Amino acid sequence: MDHQRYIDWIDDRIVGDSRKVILAFVVVTLVFSGGLGNISTNAGTSQFTTGLPAEEAFEQVNTEFSPAFSPDTGNTQLIQEGNNVLSKDAMLRMLRAQDRLEEHQDLRVTGTSSAASIVARQLDPTATTTDAQIRTLESATESEVDAAVRRAAANGQFQTLVSEDFNRGSASASATLGLVTHEIPAGISSGSGQGGSSPLTAIQQQAQFTVQSAGHGTIVVFGSGILAAEFSNVVFDSLILTVPAAIIFILFFLAVAYRDLADMLLGLAALFMAIVWTFGFMGLAGIAFSQMLIAIPPLLLAVGIDFGIHAVNRYREEKATGTDVDRSMRITTDQLLVAFFIVTGTTVIGFAANLTSSLGPIQDFGYIASIGIVFTFLIFGIFLPAAKVELDRLRERFPIPTISDRPLGSEGSALGGVLRGGVVVADRLPVVFLLAVLVLTAGASVYATGVSTSFSQEDFLPPEDNPDWIENLPEPFAPSDYTVTERTNFLEEKFSSTQSGRATIYVEGPMRQDSALEQIYRAGDDPPDTFVRENGRAESTSIVTVVQSRAERDPEFRRLVERNDADGNGVPDDNLGEIYDYLLSSSSRSQALNYISEDYRSTRVVYTVESGADNGEVTADARDVADRFRYDAVATGSIVVFQAVSDVIFESAVQSLAIALAGTLVFLVFIYYVLEGRPSLGVANIVPVVVTVALLAGTMRLLSIPFNAITATMLAITIGLGVDYSVHVTHRFADETHEYPLMTALDRTVRGTGGALLGSMLTTAFGIGVLALAVFPAIGQFGILTAMSIVYAFLTSLLVLPSVLVVWDRVANRPLSVRGLLGMDQPRPGRPADTDD
Repeated sequence: MDHQRYIDWIDDRIVGDSRKVILAFVVVTLVFSGGLGNISTNAGTSQFTTGLPAEEAFEQVNTEFSPAFSPDTGNTQLIQEGNNVLSKDAMLRMLRAQDRLEEHQDLRVTGTSSAASIVARQLDPTATTTDAQIRTLESATESEVDAAVRRAAANGQFQTLVSEDFNRGSASASATLGLVTHEIPAGISSGSGQGGSSPLTAIQQQAQFTVQSAGHGTIVVFGSGILAAEFSNVVFDSLILTVPAAIIFILFFLAVAYRDLADMLLGLAALFMAIVWTFGFMGLAGIAFSQMLIAIPPLLLAVGIDFGIHAVNRYREEKATGTDVDRSMRITTDQLLVAFFIVTGTTVIGFAANLTSSLGPIQDFGYIASIGIVFTFLIFGIFLPAAKVELDRLRERFPIPTISDRPLGSEGSALGGVLRGGVVVADRLPVVFLLAVLVLTAGASVYATGVSTSFSQEDFLPPEDNPDWIENLPEPFAPSDYTVTERTNFLEEKFSSTQSGRATIYVEGPMRQDSALEQIYRAGDDPPDTFVRENGRAESTSIVTVVQSRAERDPEFRRLVERNDADGNGVPDDNLGEIYDYLLSSSSRSQALNYISEDYRSTRVVYTVESGADNGEVTADARDVADRFRYDAVATGSIVVFQAVSDVIFESAVQSLAIALAGTLVFLVFIYYVLEGRPSLGVANIVPVVVTVALLAGTMRLLSIPFNAITATMLAITIGLGVDYSVHVTHRFADETHEYPLMTALDRTVRGTGGALLGSMLTTAFGIGVLALAVFPAIGQFGILTAMSIVYAFLTSLLVLPSVLVVWDRVANRPLSVRGLLGMDQPRPGRPADTDD
């Protein structure tokens, strides 16, 4: 295929119609800028769970086991801590906080409860309202209150509302919880994850203000609405903190790389256009901005900075020989358009591999990253050269100052001598060096198999304590006053025994069948290790426990159960339809409908699991219990859903890595066959990329950074960025070998391309590395890993790739033998093969 005619046509547009090209790109930028105002946000964990079987079952549970057409409810926690939260004064503060919230109509409070409420009812069973409970406590003596606390300790609900350090003898505890129930618009159900918005956000923020303004001591408001708000705030705070720092680093290193103000401004303008095009496209396409897409700007900067420095540096190389503007740019674009196209193709393949993931946010990342890289190729491959041509023509007519137009890494410079270290190794011991690299790569790969996988709300939250220097930053850089992580840790510490997790089994089948309830009962026999045991059985709640509870207090119903209980274990075996009908026609109706559907075709069983149990083990055990049912049964619940997402994240990482490597290899082999007639050069090109991926994966384990919702794409990103660096070296080397012998071509390649690679590496590594400052931990991890992948890609391209190319030349261009592979039959110095043309 004659690709040169297409490049010549683009050359003609860049050089001959530079002003038209610039105008066209400005118009397109204005069009895309119209989409910036349409960008919405989508934050939190809920975005990652859509479509998973466990999540669908969880949604089904939430839908089926709620009263039809009734308003949804949401809960707010009132956290109180102190020397003794069960003292008379402390409990009065809790009750007054409850009362104030109940009176606030905008909070839509339908009920409140607390340990203080229970104690007040111990003093006066008729005190059923919060106002009455306040009067009861106010009139009681301290000794009467302490005695009531001791009696309340027998109440199971009371135990769940006081901290683990509760002392019955002294009637004291250091923390307690109050619960507030709100009515929220019907149809808004509670999923397993927290999103970037919640119908409870405004309610709980108002509740927080109400409690604080009333001065109720140490009582704080906590709930999913506040959690959702902080999910969104942490993204904004991370960006406002890291973007200015990134800009400072990028401007500094661009100034060093370009060493010319006008050239640097052109590069910055191109970077700005790439960002506007990409995010404008998102807005026009209706794709929401999520935490995953925070990685897009750094990636565009990484590739754009690389393209810009290479374009200007290659152009300066030609200008330094005395060639005029038009000719210099034609030579530059002849070479770099092909290199940029190869980089774009391989990078798009690396990012597009994420489209195979079953998680929507990862798919969105792959799609937007691929589109953004294509935009970057067009802007830096066509617009920037055209603008550079127009700038230098103006310089010939007007006294526009030129600070420096010397290319980086030019022959004779100190930098050029440092960069050619890989060439020296390649000239002397390439095979030995590559064997050492092979051992290092294999070791890193094996070590990396221990990288963990994580998916939890904590991945999306800021640390409990920010460094002092962050806290002391002036506005608008100072982060928000975050409380969620502190509150979450407090609850886990003080209420760990009552914060046990839940695993739900969703069962579909004919629940009127005689064996239905026996199946549920027997599934709790011999519970797995992660399930809490009660009298040798799994602790659970289900329609069976509803039946047993009703039978204990209703003699008529107890007789009905006994008549239909063949084996006498308290679980009816016959006439189950009659059993259910009785429950649904009694005061137990709402309780029963929490566990069985009105058509008696599905049910749920909720098992209590050990606090602190590993999510993977809980999920495996829940699935084993689900297999005990003869009906269709699915393990679900937030623990199971989060673990399912975690598993998918790992599968996505491995799958996208395999697809990206295979796709990139095929593309490189094909493109070098078309361009150079040497397809094996594509295999040589990908070797440093494989080394880079192995080193990065090993680094993840070394630094204890797991695959999570943000870092899941890291390996595919590494391929995209790694190929970027290695393609520039390989393609330049292929061009140089048309005119020079092997080592001379390699030396010229590393000196010419290595300088641009160094400038690009420093700029992007520091510019992206500042993400480590983000208050969003996952973004910080992403910044560290991306910066390290860029450094690894740079080092392997300049240190490993030269030896690979030397060995490739011995294998591909000479008769294969052991002596030839080791370089023992190379021509001696002075022979024609070692002299320059």
